[in-house]
Amino acid sequence: MIEQTEHIEHTDAPENMKGKIWRTFWILLAFTVVDILLYFMLLSTHSMWKNALFILLGVVKAFYIVGIFMHMQFERKTLMYTIILPMIFVIFFIALMIIEGDFTLTSRL
Repeated sequence: MIEQTEHIEHTDAPENMKGKIWRTFWILLAFTVVDILLYFMLLSTHSMWKNALFILLGVVKAFYIVGIFMHMQFERKTLMYTIILPMIFVIFFIALMIIEGDFTLTSRL
């Protein structure tokens, strides 16, 4: 009995893909550095705007990660809107509930 083995040669990722990955790395690193710098610059400030700023920066990074690594940027616009719009509405309604809860708390005092 003769055994046959098939040899599949391993190939590296194309150079343009490596460039895209490095570009994504540097963009996310820049957002993270800005995030950390803002945190230390606003360390003594405790406000809702500071929290909203950090949440906004996190959401921007999350959208970028979804667009690049989950290949959402190559999908049809309708599919993108089907996924992204409900998430935006949920975030909007959470923000409204936080504002309403703060108003209710301050009006009782």
